[in-house]
Amino acid sequence: MISTKKLINMARRWHRLSSRGKKRISIPKKVENVNAESFSTSTSYLADKGHFVIYSADQKRFMLPLAYLCNNIFRELLEMSEEEFGLSTGKPIRLTCDSVFLNYIIPLFQRGLSTDLEKALLNSISTCRFSSTSTSFQHDHLSHQQLLCSY
Repeated sequence: MISTKKLINMARRWHRLSSRGKKRISIPKKVENVNAESFSTSTSYLADKGHFVIYSADQKRFMLPLAYLCNNIFRELLEMSEEEFGLSTGKPIRLTCDSVFLNYIIPLFQRGLSTDLEKALLNSISTCRFSSTSTSFQHDHLSHQQLLCSY
C-alpha cells in the first residue's frame, strides 16, 4: 500500500516530467517552406515564434502568422480538415485544399480582405463542403443499394 504523501510526490514528479515534453511538432525530413509574410522559401523543421504550420492536400508546407487563426475562412478550412482527417495529435495539420488555393488566399489576407470577398469565399468553401458531403452520402447510399440488390 502506498502512502498518501508518497502518492502526491509521484504525481508531482510525473507532472514535472510531462510538462518538459515536446511542445512542437517536428517533421523528420526537410521540406520546402513558404512563409506567408515574405513568400521566401527556406527549409525548416519547426514553426517560427508567432506562426503555425499547415500542409496542403498536395503536401506543400505553409508557415502562417497566428493572427490568421482569427479569420473565419481559416477557421472553416480547419473545421473541414478536422472532419476529413480528425484531430491530428502528433501529426502535422493537413488541410483539404491544395496549394494553389492557399497561394491565392494568403496574399488576400496580407492585403486585407474586404467583408464582401470574405463572405463570398466562405460561401464557396461551405458550398464545396456540403456538396462533397452530400456526394459521399449519395455514393455510400448507392453502394448500399447495390449491395442489397446483389443478395
